[in-house]
Amino acid sequence: MNPEIRILDDEDTRLAEAWATLSPQLEALGPQAVLAWATKQFPEGLVLASSFGAEDMVLIDMLTRVTDHPVVFYLDTGLLFPETYTLIRQVEARYPLRLVRVAPALSIEEQGERLGPALWSRNPDQCCAIRKVEPLQRYLADKRAWITGIRRDQTPFRKNAPVVGFDERHGLVKINPLAPWSQKDVFRYLVKNQVPYNPLHDHGYPSIGCVPCTRPVNPGDDPRAGRWAGQEKTECGLHL
Repeated sequence: MNPEIRILDDEDTRLAEAWATLSPQLEALGPQAVLAWATKQFPEGLVLASSFGAEDMVLIDMLTRVTDHPVVFYLDTGLLFPETYTLIRQVEARYPLRLVRVAPALSIEEQGERLGPALWSRNPDQCCAIRKVEPLQRYLADKRAWITGIRRDQTPFRKNAPVVGFDERHGLVKINPLAPWSQKDVFRYLVKNQVPYNPLHDHGYPSIGCVPCTRPVNPGDDPRAGRWAGQEKTECGLHL
């Protein structure tokens, strides 16, 4: 751990000035050093959010290299691809971590009974709010910091994402170790370290979410073009 990268006190973690200084220092050290710092800054209450996409697999592999039995959680919408569920089982078998399944308050059947069938096709924002946003807010309520796999080149909204900063919406610190990385950087790491990843990535799915709202994209298309195709929606609401 670089001795120049200081550990903030609880008051500092809410100050924008502290992050404005610390974030670029951490970014210069690289993602694994960011994760090592995070485990020291937050020995309790630190969690990694995973959708088991390529970026999250990099972070799972890195995090288990710098700490014992980290907490990794995922939002099980009930609509994930079979390949995603298979990868979850592979992760549990390979890595020493505590995997937490976070589920919506409503099952798919209950949602259909209350709001009609296939809500994702009629009102995807409401569906994401029920199946992703509310469960995330509920789970993070008592946490101190969360790690995500967002990268700056994924969407215009994410282009200024800091490596670390205070997440005012959820009232905790948000850590984005891969913010400066490219998709090539991600897959270079996966191949070099023989990290398992979702096979859908090899079949035109750069971004993988729920089955009804994800399709493959053509070569050269925006990587997020396969999410909520035909609509202006590009974010599920977790990172807004």
